[in-house]
Amino acid sequence: MSKKQRTLYRKSTFHTQYFFRRYPTLPYISKWLCISMIIGALVGTASAGFLKSLEWATNFRESHIWLIALLPVAGFLIGLLYYYYGKDVEAGNNLLIDNIHDPKGIIPFKMAHFVYLGTIVTHFFGGSAGREGTALQMAGAIADQLSRPFKLDRHDRKILLIAAIAAGFGSIFGTPLAGAVFGLEVFLIGKIRYNAIFPAFASAILADLVTSLWNVKHTHYHIDLIPKLEFLPVLYSILAGIAFGICSAGFSRTIHWAGSVFKSKIKYPPFRPVIGGIIIALAVFAMGTTRYIGLGIPVIVESFEKQLPLYDFALKMIFTIVTLSAGFKGGEVTPLFFIGATLGSALSLFIPLPFGLLAGMGFVAVFAGATNTPLACMLMGIELFGAESGVYIAIACVVSYLFSGHHSIYAKQKIGEAKNRRYSNDRDKSISDL
Repeated sequence: MSKKQRTLYRKSTFHTQYFFRRYPTLPYISKWLCISMIIGALVGTASAGFLKSLEWATNFRESHIWLIALLPVAGFLIGLLYYYYGKDVEAGNNLLIDNIHDPKGIIPFKMAHFVYLGTIVTHFFGGSAGREGTALQMAGAIADQLSRPFKLDRHDRKILLIAAIAAGFGSIFGTPLAGAVFGLEVFLIGKIRYNAIFPAFASAILADLVTSLWNVKHTHYHIDLIPKLEFLPVLYSILAGIAFGICSAGFSRTIHWAGSVFKSKIKYPPFRPVIGGIIIALAVFAMGTTRYIGLGIPVIVESFEKQLPLYDFALKMIFTIVTLSAGFKGGEVTPLFFIGATLGSALSLFIPLPFGLLAGMGFVAVFAGATNTPLACMLMGIELFGAESGVYIAIACVVSYLFSGHHSIYAKQKIGEAKNRRYSNDRDKSISDL
């Protein structure tokens, strides 16, 4: 190398080092933008395919109601699949959360296939389940495969999984901002991990964009009447939030209790969904309605349009708890939307607020209490219902979060900051420890 070349090389190196000293976040942004683009493309496509499959399964079942009689058989097959081939991924969302706290081995890619198949079968034959759990598990399993080619360490794997959860949630519901914040706050109650904020938002937004490019449509909700912000409406919102929080805690505690009952009474795991399937199928045929199985989107939409009876939310809660605690696959969140929206609509019998507004408040507030993600739920409410209802949504979410206590549908959630000073000893404990 000549003297002139050495001089040019030193100058180039100096300018490069100076540039990166002046803009130290550029390598971080470049790296995570690249990873987030891959996550967004893969997870957005997976969510689109899953939503299309779920729509087909629901429509086919509603046209062939006799399929519900085969729910116990379907449950047995799902139980066999997970018992013999999927024990290492059976923990589902809790496995993702556990790996954010303490990353271990790469999450098996088969988790995506198993939960997709299990959820479609559950809905096809009439179980009451959601879609969020499936989306998160598919996203986590897909994204974690990037750990090896990108040579990510433990710290980066935590960020990767947070970004995957954000992408899965944002794309499955069409709420990228809520998805990003959900990924940041779901694993640690009371705290947010800001070092993952860029990957979470980038992945959620890109995944939602890709899902939309596949021409997948999300359900739209509308609140007709929003009262002027005054003392009495605020007070009524607090009262509604208390009811939503109690409902959240009740759902979380009951689903864990029911799961433990199935495990203690039925030792052979594949038989658990058989019993659960028999209970659900008999109940559906005895009642003569499919109103409380599947996602329940038509009933959720109905709750915004008219005042619903009190028993709607209770029956959906029972159907969902039996389905999921018995071992069928799917998420809890869409059923929680159903439970919250119908409860809110029914509360208009006692609370003088418009039933549409109460339905929207319950839609996100019960979810906020059951997952301890109030900020994500506030954003979701604004994204779904508009900013005009934002204050009422926020009140309901915060109050529900506080009144739900240290309970959660996710047993591996840890308490980063206790909700009340009296329970400060609970800090750093997981829900399962409590």
